[in-house]
Amino acid sequence: MIGYIARKLIELFLTLLVVSLIIFVVIRIIPGDPAQIILGVNADPESLGLLRHKLGLDKPLSVQYGNWLAGLFRFDFGESVSYHRPVSMLILSRLSVTLPLTFFAVFLALFLALPLGIFAATRRNKGADLGVIALSQIGMSIPAFWLGILMLMLFSVKFNLLPAGGFTEWAVNPLGAIKSLILPVLTLGLIQSAALTRMTRASALDVLTANYIRMARSKGLDERMVLFKHVLSNSLVSIVTLVGLQVGQMLAGAVVIETVFHLPGLGRMLILAVQQRDLQLVQGIVLVLVGAIIIINFLVDVTYSALDPRIRLG
Repeated sequence: MIGYIARKLIELFLTLLVVSLIIFVVIRIIPGDPAQIILGVNADPESLGLLRHKLGLDKPLSVQYGNWLAGLFRFDFGESVSYHRPVSMLILSRLSVTLPLTFFAVFLALFLALPLGIFAATRRNKGADLGVIALSQIGMSIPAFWLGILMLMLFSVKFNLLPAGGFTEWAVNPLGAIKSLILPVLTLGLIQSAALTRMTRASALDVLTANYIRMARSKGLDERMVLFKHVLSNSLVSIVTLVGLQVGQMLAGAVVIETVFHLPGLGRMLILAVQQRDLQLVQGIVLVLVGAIIIINFLVDVTYSALDPRIRLG
């Protein structure tokens, strides 16, 4: 197990290194001069030259990449030219919105999908099963922004129960921060639970036909014990795969929900940074998002090996 994790950690480090190079190169070939965008089209050449020197844009690309990479090992992502603050501090401030949004939504999706998927699988082709399939299909078809707007109209405009947008800082009012996230979490969680319910149902159906399930039932084991100890535990590999993909998708794609609910998250900041050609900020945010997805995949691989030791031998 330790050797397997060590091998995966080495792969993780090398992947992050390659990704950092790709991000650096791709951002540098995007058309447009950051100095020109910052100072405007009427800026004089001397001012442009001074700003390029300050930003390090007059140095060879290899030197720029080396300096940026050296800073990453010190958790120094550079300074944002738009906000005049360290990129690392800006990212941390926005992660306080994006991370709770993502992980509360995943928790809600699991809370709904696991029992619903098992319930549907045990009633295959019956009315309850068909109802769960229909609901999950509808959930997979609804765009997140549309469901978010419906949530706002219902809970904020009609009943005035929850905030219509914005975010209260955790340090100022933790309860207000939670209330700000309820509707976004409901929107993301309901959308993601649809696909997870279908996956849970399909995995559970495969396990329910296995011989050891028939044997467990023939021994007189309680049905709940059979379902949650044997069926669910042996369905987890497929479920963990989808959950890992969903967490990555929500981290990278939360910009839609953050825009609908006016949340100051990482996705919205990335869009603004691209528009302002804030290279240091764009590089930092993209690296954090991609790095988070790579780390999630690493955790999924480790979870695989814990659930099914045969995977370590592959």
